[in-house]
Amino acid sequence: MLQINTFVSKAFLIALSPVLLTEMPIVTMPDSARAAPVKTISFSGYTWEVREQGVSGPGPNQWDPRNVRVDKEGRLHLKISRIKGAKGDEWRCAELTSENKFGFGQYEFQTEGSIDRFDRNIVLGLFDYPVAGEDPDGTNEIDIEFARWGKPQYPNGNFTIYPSEGARGKEDSNVFEYALPHSSPKSIATHRFTRTRKQVSLATFAGEGKAGDKSLAHWTYAPAEQRLIPQKPLAVHINLWLFDGKAPSDSKEIEVVIKKFTFTPSP
Repeated sequence: MLQINTFVSKAFLIALSPVLLTEMPIVTMPDSARAAPVKTISFSGYTWEVREQGVSGPGPNQWDPRNVRVDKEGRLHLKISRIKGAKGDEWRCAELTSENKFGFGQYEFQTEGSIDRFDRNIVLGLFDYPVAGEDPDGTNEIDIEFARWGKPQYPNGNFTIYPSEGARGKEDSNVFEYALPHSSPKSIATHRFTRTRKQVSLATFAGEGKAGDKSLAHWTYAPAEQRLIPQKPLAVHINLWLFDGKAPSDSKEIEVVIKKFTFTPSP
């Protein structure tokens, strides 16, 4: 994905005498200064953290937890919303991250609706990604994205893989692009990637991905260098955002439905 999101020293405390330590006042942080609890939701049998953050990448965009919800049928809804203000419209996006990390196996997402008809500035990402601080950007990432990257003539389907190590930016990523055909507003599509130590196979199907369902795109990436395949367990992200932080060219809000996510570990 184009991701492209005063401590007192221990030595000082030890140097203080026990008497001084017992006489030091206990400082309680006011409620307003405490970190707000992270919002979590349950979706497809897993717990997910909902992103709430100021303006930041990708985009950059504003991330609003109110744009993420699960309905009574257990389907995930992501929204890009518009807030009208004195200085003009403000657009807000949505993202959630699994608390679980997943390793080798099959990752599957089912979408409901016409994801093939997004505005040119809309991006839907279904991907795994490293925990912040553990690995540099541009590594350990496998993406299924639906986006035209601001260009209406671009194909709307994208499979992308970033290596486990030694990333050199975009030149060390590998991308497969395809055109997702028009579908009805009630269409179900299944998007899948299977990761092993040596390769990643990605595919999109019309329907629920069962035997006989029409394949819309597929790509197997099996490089000679194992380092080009993510090797570690990773969290799964689902996000809906605006390319370059630009408002939709049609000025319309959008809501996307993810029917379910499943992970099947390798034997």
